[in-house]
Amino acid sequence: MQERFSYAPFVIPFTVGLIYIISYFAFSFIKLLHDLSWADRKRFFRSIFSYRIFVSGWEAVRECLLHVKMFRRNKMLGFMHMSIAFGWFMMILLAHVEVKIYAPHRFNLPYYPIFFRYFTKETDLTLGGSFLFFLMDFFLLMVLVGVGMAVFKRFNSRPMGMRRTTRLKMPDRIAVYTLWLIFPLRLLAESYTANIAGGSFLTKTVGHLVGAAPEMMGVGFWWGYSIALGMFFVVLPFSRFMHIPTEVVLILFRNAGIRSRKKGDGYATTEVYSCSRCGVCIDVCQISSAAHISKDTSVYFIRKLREKDPTALLSAENCLMCGRCVEACPVGIDSVRLRQNVRELKAPKQQGDFSYIPDRAVEKADVLYFAGCMTRSMPSIEGPMLAILEASGDRYSYMDKDGTICCGRPMMLAGQVEAAKAMMAKNTELIRRSGAKTLVTSCPICYRIFRQHYNLKGIEVLHHTQYIDRLIQDGRITVRYTPIRASYHDPCDLGRGCGVYQAPRRVINAICDLDEAAESGKWSLCCGASLADTVLGERQRRDIAQDAFTRLTEKGQDVLYTACPLCKKTFTGVSDGRPVEDIAQAVARSLVALPASSSKASAGK
Repeated sequence: MQERFSYAPFVIPFTVGLIYIISYFAFSFIKLLHDLSWADRKRFFRSIFSYRIFVSGWEAVRECLLHVKMFRRNKMLGFMHMSIAFGWFMMILLAHVEVKIYAPHRFNLPYYPIFFRYFTKETDLTLGGSFLFFLMDFFLLMVLVGVGMAVFKRFNSRPMGMRRTTRLKMPDRIAVYTLWLIFPLRLLAESYTANIAGGSFLTKTVGHLVGAAPEMMGVGFWWGYSIALGMFFVVLPFSRFMHIPTEVVLILFRNAGIRSRKKGDGYATTEVYSCSRCGVCIDVCQISSAAHISKDTSVYFIRKLREKDPTALLSAENCLMCGRCVEACPVGIDSVRLRQNVRELKAPKQQGDFSYIPDRAVEKADVLYFAGCMTRSMPSIEGPMLAILEASGDRYSYMDKDGTICCGRPMMLAGQVEAAKAMMAKNTELIRRSGAKTLVTSCPICYRIFRQHYNLKGIEVLHHTQYIDRLIQDGRITVRYTPIRASYHDPCDLGRGCGVYQAPRRVINAICDLDEAAESGKWSLCCGASLADTVLGERQRRDIAQDAFTRLTEKGQDVLYTACPLCKKTFTGVSDGRPVEDIAQAVARSLVALPASSSKASAGK
């Protein structure tokens, strides 16, 4: 392949844009590292020189180029993103391969691979390069298909599986429209010179249509392509597309074991800039779909953080903190943690201590039962749980029998972390004083905070569904089967929050037939009564609960089981007459008495 040229003026816009984006990203990356704590910086550099770099590399290929997680959620969106990202990456890679083979002395010119078809002339020596021509055309076609899908989605998102799509601001609009222009202009430019520099099925076909154009128009295509690229690079840092380089950094940080600890730390900032504003979190957010409030969904909350919009403080409060958006996010951004960061920042600086709480006598026990605030107010759960504990034969103690003790989660959700820690210290002292080896709680909120925020090393923490499941599996209690169809609602903190999915289902299948709702497991719906949201009104919460109940029972199941006192109370309020029960209620009613000789004597109750 012979060179026709090694330089043309139209490379200037691209080169200027490339220098700008590389400089901007280098400065930003240094600032992100600076904003990390010293311990996190050490974690990062250690991971770079360990096997984790290969783990990060493979994850970057899977999620940044192939968009595997997006594919699993929505095949149409997954293909659209993959075709653009992977197709563009392969075009860049193959262009550099071509230069390395046919013009190695130009390899150090950053613009040369991008405009390779203009600078070279096809000869007999390039016969072996026909396969590269084919691949370049194939990946260009792949990108064009993806761009076509993106254009269609922008004007009609429903056929692409999205009821709503993100509203764009001006920098995003400029970047999106520029991206849409880049590849059609490249097709026209390469097609114009296809009969000179070489091409394949796509560029040569289009070349028959544009090849007769005046030379000035042909060079104009190259100018247009270069200007579009340069403009895209210049606007990229101020648009949604900053996620392209930042997402790779987020993967590196995450695999190094770094996590966000406060608003504005290096990891939190990386998450904010890694949001692609794809909008998949809008549809899964029940505040948007059922209460019809989209302005505070995660995509807009994160954009407010990035733009330092003061209304981000209010948006942080208007969230159920259920985690559905986190589960849906193809980038893995923990928007719940980002909201918590903001709440902690705005919480009162002077937070009370709990040294005034009177001491309590704690009975010695093997199993310590903690009902929690909500369960204590609902005898329909408390009574059955005590009956199951009696039937178990375990030596148990009822920790909050004589008065409600808060686990500390409401204070944490309000951002009052120090006050919560003081309460946790009090509770930890009581728990350890009991000598119990197992702590059982009926509330998923309490269960999650005991597991994730308390220092209870040596004490097994179980939700009551796990405890009941163990009793059934070990044959320590026997339950009676009833031929009814039941739907199960996974409470947010038990399912997505702690990954407890199978134990409740095994218990339900032991007493009746489980007929799963379409949205269950990690996609389970929030009941809408979450204590985390301080903005929603009563009517809006009821709309969310009604919508969730309808979707959970749309198969006509006979009963809705849940494993959370708050969820039970909420769904009971919107039920169409079908019973809503906690799993403990159903199990207690199904208990079959064992012979006296087969049960252990209970003590210390």
